Amino acid sequence: MFLDYKKILTVTELTHQIKKHLEEGFEEIWIEGEISNFRSPSSGHYYFTLKDDKSQIKAVVFRFMGRYLKFKPQDGLLVICRGRINVYEPRGEYQLILDYMEPKGIGALQLAFEQLKEKLQKEGLFDPEHKKPLPLLPQKIGMVTSPTGAAVRDLLNVIGRRFPNMEILINPVKVQGEGAAQEIASAIEELNCLPGIDVIIVARGGGSLEDLWAFNEEIVARAIYHSSIPIISAVGHEIDFTIADFVADVRAPTPSAAGELVVRDKVELTNLVESLSSRLGNRMINLFETEKNRLNFLKKRVPDLRLRLSDLQLRVGDVSSRLAPRIFDALQLKNEILKGREVRLLLRNPKLKIEEYLKSISLCEEKLIDSMLLLLDRLHQVLEKYLRGLDSLSPLNVLKRGYCITRLLPSYEIVKESGMLSKGDRVNIVLWKGAVFCQVEKVKEQTETLN
Repeated sequence: MFLDYKKILTVTELTHQIKKHLEEGFEEIWIEGEISNFRSPSSGHYYFTLKDDKSQIKAVVFRFMGRYLKFKPQDGLLVICRGRINVYEPRGEYQLILDYMEPKGIGALQLAFEQLKEKLQKEGLFDPEHKKPLPLLPQKIGMVTSPTGAAVRDLLNVIGRRFPNMEILINPVKVQGEGAAQEIASAIEELNCLPGIDVIIVARGGGSLEDLWAFNEEIVARAIYHSSIPIISAVGHEIDFTIADFVADVRAPTPSAAGELVVRDKVELTNLVESLSSRLGNRMINLFETEKNRLNFLKKRVPDLRLRLSDLQLRVGDVSSRLAPRIFDALQLKNEILKGREVRLLLRNPKLKIEEYLKSISLCEEKLIDSMLLLLDRLHQVLEKYLRGLDSLSPLNVLKRGYCITRLLPSYEIVKESGMLSKGDRVNIVLWKGAVFCQVEKVKEQTETLN
């Protein structure tokens, strides 16, 4: 068997040919499968595996395509996808690069609606405690809607009929199509920055789920939630529900119903005020008559207090005239007792004792100082005696007479006889002032005569 070396391929060449055939043969395909191992890193790309009961294939949706998906992929979701085969040559792996995906059995918009609804509900955006009450009678109404739609005409007709001359401020926006959600959210924020607006109506007429989708966007939901002004959501027909309906403080089934909710009928309010005014007047008259009759009844039963007060004044004067001398005598006695106690206290004044003790302490202090000075003088004399004795025994005095101390280096052992040294040894000689380092040239025994 002979090898044809011209037909032997490198790994790179083989992979390149596979890539060419696969990518040209599967340039655009539709595929159905279940999502598993879904990952969404910080790059914004979606990585996952499409599988059925027997096989699986890796797939990716790049960020610039993923932003057009109306829902977020998740594990276990059955989807229908469109894409192409791609071979990654460095690792010899193939995968699907997808540019379209929709859930099987449920619309992408409906799935996105359910996903966002579940997310916001978990965050508490639908909780009743966050709902703000509508004002009884607003002074100014803000509207976020299309200036040319049927919704704004219905609202103006209903509000104008129920309460003429109501001040209304319309912030016009697109209510469907690209960029509509951003305009609606911005319009809500702008109305919150204006003074005097008591309530906001976010309105749109009926339409399909796609037409109403701007009111299902997260940016609109969060703008409604963060609004400090109560918001009425009036989007679509009565059977239509949007995310804005769940977040808003009040949901109106239609724009016309929102007009009826936001203001009460002026005639009805006028009649109510007149009825309450009449009832209040009658109630005040009845209360006044009741209190007047009660006062007259009490006046008849209560005796004349002026006679009683005169008797009491006479009794007080009599008691005062009898008590005054006794009180004066008692005060005099108490005053004399107080003076006697004051004299006794002065005689026992601790200030005098303190002065005596201070004089005694001063004398003791002088004696103590004299004794300490005498003792110190004696100790000083003893110390000088000992210092003189130590000075007479000091080796420095001996060195002063011309003697020295010799130490053997490097041990610094004191040399007491010549036998401790040898020629060439280094010695340290301590003089009375200073020291010298020397080297031994010759050693004489004790029997030799010193020259």
